[in-house]
Amino acid sequence: MKFYTLDVFTNQLFSGNQLAVFPEAAGLTTEIMQKIAIEFNFSETVFVFDDEDTDFYLRIFTPGGEIPFAGHPTIGTAFLLAKLGKFSLDSEETEVMFREGVGNVPVMVFKNEDGKIWTQLKAPCPPEFYTDCPCKKDLAQMLSLDLDDLMVDNFVVEGASCGLPFLLIPLASLEALSRAKINLGVWQRVLKDFWSPHVYIFVPTGKDSFQGRMFAPALNITEDPATGSAATAFAGYLAKYQSESEGCWRWDIAQGLEMGRPSQIRAIALKQNHIIKEIKVGGESVIVTEGDLKLN
Repeated sequence: MKFYTLDVFTNQLFSGNQLAVFPEAAGLTTEIMQKIAIEFNFSETVFVFDDEDTDFYLRIFTPGGEIPFAGHPTIGTAFLLAKLGKFSLDSEETEVMFREGVGNVPVMVFKNEDGKIWTQLKAPCPPEFYTDCPCKKDLAQMLSLDLDDLMVDNFVVEGASCGLPFLLIPLASLEALSRAKINLGVWQRVLKDFWSPHVYIFVPTGKDSFQGRMFAPALNITEDPATGSAATAFAGYLAKYQSESEGCWRWDIAQGLEMGRPSQIRAIALKQNHIIKEIKVGGESVIVTEGDLKLN
């Protein structure tokens, strides 16, 4: 069975977020897909199936289990299927519709004059927020940081989700961001059964730019170098706290620098009449390997 691996949210080999994709996965059972995801041991592995109602049906597995939605698998799979000619690119912008566990996820595939391709997903559902969060003292202990590292005037700790929930935690400096390390004992006490057990920490680096890190012990992911689902939740959070009732904002998010796998994510949010109407996240991808998995 043919597979490909990619680096996503980057245009350079050996950076971004690793992804394995099986573009023709018909016949695989859930048990086998989970074992394959464990074998590859990437943060996500995608299995692509034909679908009657959409262009393709994606099933996304982490080493710890199947998840309903993820950003870099959606972005990377759209890029790969376009490169393989699984759908035509007749214009500069082509929409492809994926069905995932969370529902239908539209993806725009952009192709410029020199043939370069990048992809952008639209969040499958409007952002949800959860404001009753653990205290900062517990969160600081969980991140192996001092309380002052979490004291940020312009941002608040909040849970957010556009299909996969994250606890968004602002930090005071890039130095604190680099020092952060999950204390699993405290995480199990504070966040294991929380509405948003996955942790996304961030620091503003400019007017419209941020640097972040993501930890997901619940999914057996020690740290993720680029997290599109977290970027969609984060964009919803940022749009929520824009003072204007209407507008369109774009942010550049760097991730993975502490892991030696720098990534660049573009996030866009549209708000109308105080309501967040649309969130988009996109980036580039590169194919790294292709091969055959021997199942018998």
